[in-house]
Parts: sequence; structure tokens; C-alpha cells
Amino acid sequence: MAKIRVYELARELELESKDVVERAQELGIEVKTASSGLDEDSAELVRLSYQETSVDTAPAAAPATPEVAAPDPGTPAESSPDDESLSEPVPAAPTEKPAEEDVEEVVRLDAADGELGLVEVPEGVTVGELAEAMDVPVGPVVRNLIEMGQMAAADAPVPESVLDDLAARFGFMVTVSKAQVEEAQVVSLRAEIHEDDTEADLTPRPAVVTIMGHVDHGKTQLLDTIRHANVVAGEAGGITQHIGAYQVDLPDGGKLTFVDTPGHEAFTSLRARGANVTDIVVLVVAANDGVMPQTIEAISHAKAAKVPIIIAINKMDLPEADPYTVRGQLTEYDLVTEDLGGDTLSAEVSALTGDGIDDLLELIGLTAELEDLKANPKAPASGVVIEANLDPQRGPLGSVIVQRGTLKVGDSLVSGPVYGRVRALIDDHGDQIKQAPPSTPVQIMGWGGVPDAGDRFEVVKNDKLARRQAESRESELRSQNLVVPTAAERMAGLLEELRTAGDAELRLIIKADVHGSLEAIKEKVNQIEREGGKIVLVHSLVGGISERDVVLAEASEALIMGFNVRPDSNARKAAEARGVDIRTYDIIYELLDEIEQLLVGKLAPEEVEELLGVAEVRDTFRAPRLGTVAGSYITEGEVSRNDRVRLVRDGVVVYNGQIVSLRRFKDDVQTVATGFECGIGLSNFRDIKVGDVLEAYRVREVART
Repeated sequence: MAKIRVYELARELELESKDVVERAQELGIEVKTASSGLDEDSAELVRLSYQETSVDTAPAAAPATPEVAAPDPGTPAESSPDDESLSEPVPAAPTEKPAEEDVEEVVRLDAADGELGLVEVPEGVTVGELAEAMDVPVGPVVRNLIEMGQMAAADAPVPESVLDDLAARFGFMVTVSKAQVEEAQVVSLRAEIHEDDTEADLTPRPAVVTIMGHVDHGKTQLLDTIRHANVVAGEAGGITQHIGAYQVDLPDGGKLTFVDTPGHEAFTSLRARGANVTDIVVLVVAANDGVMPQTIEAISHAKAAKVPIIIAINKMDLPEADPYTVRGQLTEYDLVTEDLGGDTLSAEVSALTGDGIDDLLELIGLTAELEDLKANPKAPASGVVIEANLDPQRGPLGSVIVQRGTLKVGDSLVSGPVYGRVRALIDDHGDQIKQAPPSTPVQIMGWGGVPDAGDRFEVVKNDKLARRQAESRESELRSQNLVVPTAAERMAGLLEELRTAGDAELRLIIKADVHGSLEAIKEKVNQIEREGGKIVLVHSLVGGISERDVVLAEASEALIMGFNVRPDSNARKAAEARGVDIRTYDIIYELLDEIEQLLVGKLAPEEVEELLGVAEVRDTFRAPRLGTVAGSYITEGEVSRNDRVRLVRDGVVVYNGQIVSLRRFKDDVQTVATGFECGIGLSNFRDIKVGDVLEAYRVREVART
């Protein structure tokens, strides 16, 4: 049978290829790209889906179809009015879809005969399941749904309002069973771990540990040394298997699970998805460098997660190592080690030589013992997906950490809108295992699609239940259209909570241009009080507002406040996508006044800033009247002469004033849009450098909330 490419069909329908691909997938047709081929049945199904009605497009030769289908034993005798015609050679039917059309017409004749068959289906039956129950191809069922004004793919539920009429078209009467629906409601996709466990069910489990710290302070080397092998070299030799985490044995016979995607970005991105995987954080600080900016960020992320922190003072093999200075610096962030009279555990190690590693593992084991980590190994398995990818040979792969229960080969499981059956479990050594108890990292083969990192997974009773839950979750996601609350909506909810809740928290991330300003702000913020409400300073640091700050704010449900600093382009886009509120100020008392107002559930400012355009300075040159002119490229929006503008350097605002000159080549212009170059002159400012960012903006008044 001749095939038509998706892009050819799109051209015929005067549509975009990607839209036709999406529509075909919705209809249950397996296509991946615009160059995928469609047989005539599938192509006609797509065409019909774009028509308001399909009745008028039925082939004129359709009445002749019963003569072809008459020999089928399931067709009543009176459906062949001309028996003599059956003795003559019957020419091929002119229709392009003989198989499905024949079946559809035969079944419709059964329906017209008045003898309806009875079929039992579960509530929420999908189009494909109904077709299977009626023993007819799924194509005619989808086509009839389209004729009835309903768009439903093969794996989508049949709309309840048309279920009876749809089945009647094929000679069936349906009864709906609710038994399976009740079973599906037993397990929630987001069920809390331990909610049904008794103390007798629980047994000790290994701790899950994440290593964090500043870049180049030795996180990866420490992981490699703990594992007693170089991970990169092992993978190259095909010995080890990267599954996102691994386990090590302790001298006392216990185990520890290490998440081997070190760094607070991965740690917090999982938390932002609601996945609390880590039990203990090991903070690596180089003995020769001390506390650095990313060290401070890692401390903030770990504290926000409310997990124990163990300090690993690394690079003790270097002659310039100074662990005492490191411990002193850490006290500024409320991490006071035991030898200084505090309760934070620390170990001096060398990831390069291995010295002190046993002491560090002993401290981790002690902390895990004090945390009294337990899980129920007999419950249906559940946990978190930490990595996922599509392997060309093995299909969808998802690495998970089991948090409750024991995962076994053959289990049916679901994660978000993805379901599957465990065909193989692969540990961090690349070996296949039969089962994985709590805190075990393992790679799963057998997913029906690629799951999302950060999503929970859980084992259910059978494949049908797994599929139904996945489809229910997919429908939920589609109906929500993956809508993320806007910053304004989040702010409205926060203000309501601060006004009404007796123990509300105002969680803040503060960024400033210099240390003096930051310390002054922190000191004043700590003095702001309200009965029944408190301020939690999640993170504070000198520098511009970055995308990492936005991720932390989302995970911690915090507001970002900047003094004399600005978010970069990535941070702005991330904040908009994640619904994170960023507020910037150039006067300290305005920032503090805003915090006081927020703490009592009010919103202080009466002005809202609107960003008009962003320009990147790529060159500078001299002009007689203006001095230094910024040779710029517009990256966002548009910039106009006389706009208010600020100049941002490395995230810090160094100028705030007016555009007085805007030129393209030798011509004065009023406005320059995205993608064009121009020369920008600023009022009373000459210190312009390549790499600076110019932000044109305006301020408009709004009613006080």
C-alpha cells in the first residue's frame, strides 16, 4: 500500500508539519517526525479529524460494501439482498480502506438488525479498550467518534456522554463496571511515604548522601575515591554503569548510597519537583581556598532542605592547607564544628591520597544512625526518578532510588504519565539484579516512555492499572496545560497566608552589590518582627541575580530581593516560567519597608517597572558631544530614544539614567528593535565597557494592594 509522508499530508491540508505529527499521535498513530510515512488508512483518519463533519465525505461506493462482506458468518442473511450476485465474480471494492470499512459496515448492519450484543467495560474505558472489547479495529471507532463531534485518541478515555451511542453504532450495549476504578483509587500518584506503615513494618535503611561544594574543591574526586575506582575510567572500559547513584559498604556491614551528580543545582532541581531524596549533605571545602561563593550557595540549599550537614575539609595534602581558617569562616554561616564547641561534624581529608576518607565515612554512618532512617521493605515499591534517557539499543531507561518497599523484576509501575513493567534491574556495577530494597539505586528497563527526573514512581497491582493511572495523570496534565502559577498569583497566596496564618513564614533570598550593603540589610532584616510570623533568610550573597537563585527560590517558596543588582536574561526567563517573584531596589529603606509590609500581608509599592528592551554592548567609540558611545546589539524588546535606562555590569547596576542619543549607522533613529545594531549615548556617563548590559525600562503606577 502506498504511503504518504507527514509533511506531504501537511502541505495538502495547508498546515504545519509539527501540528499534523501531534494530531496523528493524538489519534494513536505511531509517527515521530515530519518524514514519517502514513498508510492510506491513517492518512484518511488524520484528514477526517480536521473536518467539522465526516458524514458528507463517506465514499459513494459504500452501499456496495455489504455484498463484499456478506460471506462473513456474522452477517445476517437479509443483509445480502441479491444472492445471485454472490455466484458471480465480485470485483474489488473501490474503497481505499477495505479492511476497516468492511468491518465497520458489517457491524453496523448487525446493529440495524436490532440484536445488540452486551459488553462490559470499566469506567473510564479508553477508545482502544472499547474497540478490543467489541472485537473491531480501533480506526472505525475513532472515525465514528469524529463523526459524533468528539476528538479522542486510541489511548484516551471515551467521553461518557457518547459511550452508549458509540457502542450502539457497532451493535453493542455497554455496562460499566466500577470495580477497577475503586482499585485505581487505592494508590495515589503522590502518596506520602510511610503513611500506612506501622512500627513493626519498619527496618533500618542506608542513608542517601549528596556531596556539594564550590567548583574545583574536589567533589568528583572525593566521590571517585570513596568508590575506590575512577568512575570515568571505569565507564570508558565498560566496567561500571552510570545510573546517577551508587552504594558503598561500610566496615560495620552497613551501606551508604551516594548520589553521583554532585552539585547544588541537581540537588535543588529535584527538590523543586517535590522529590526529597537526600538524607545527609557532605559539604566539601578546599583547605587552601576556604569558603567560596558556591560554598555559600550550597550551604543555603542544604539548610533549605533541612538535612544534616557534614563538613569535608579537602586537599589536606597541600602545603598551604589551613583547616582552622576554614572552620572559622564556616561559623559566619552558623556551621560551628565540634572542635569549636558546636555540633557540626567535620573531617579533614585528601580525596587525592585517600587520607581521612574512612573517618568521613564513619561520621556519615554515625549521622545516619542518629537520624534513625527506616523504611518498610514489604510494601509496594515507590521512590524517585533521578535520571532518565532514551537508549538507542535498550529503549527508555530510568534510574531510581527506592524509598519504600522492594522493587522486583516483573513489577508493574507508573511514574507521572509514564507506565511500564520492570524487564530488568541494573545496579551501579552494571549487573542485573532481581530486586532492590529501600535506598537502593537501580536502573530500570521496561518503561513505556522516558520518565521525568524528579517524578515519583510506584508499583501497582498490574499493567492495566498502571496504564490507567498514567493516562489519568496525562489527562490531568493536559487539562491543566502544565500551567505554573504566575509570580502575581503566588504573591497573592503568600499575602493571604501572611494575613491569616498564625505561624506564617516570609522566606527571602537577598542579593546585593557589595558586602557592606548586604550585611546592613541582613542586620536590619533580623530586627524585623511580628507576633505569629517570622522571616526566614534562605540565602544571601553578593552578586547579580542568577538562574540558580530562581531555582532555589522555587524549591524554597521564597521571594528574591535585590539591592543595586539585576537578574540576567536567563534568570528573568526562569522566573517567569517558574512563577518566582523578583523585586529590585536602589534604596535600602524601601527594601526594608517592603519586607515589613509583606510580613503583615500587605504590598507596599505603588509603582511597577516594565522592561522595554535589553541591549548588549559589543564595542565602544568616541563621539564629540557624548564622549563614549555604546556600540550595542538589541537582544530583547526594543530601545527608544529618551527611555530610562540602567547599565548593568556583572549583575550589578553601575548607572541609572537616560538615553540621549540613538543612532543606526550615521542616522538618528527613534527606536531600534531586537536583532539590530545601534549606537547608544547615555546622559552624563562615560564609563561604558564591552560586555555591559543596557536595560531600557519605564515605571507605571498601580493601585496599592
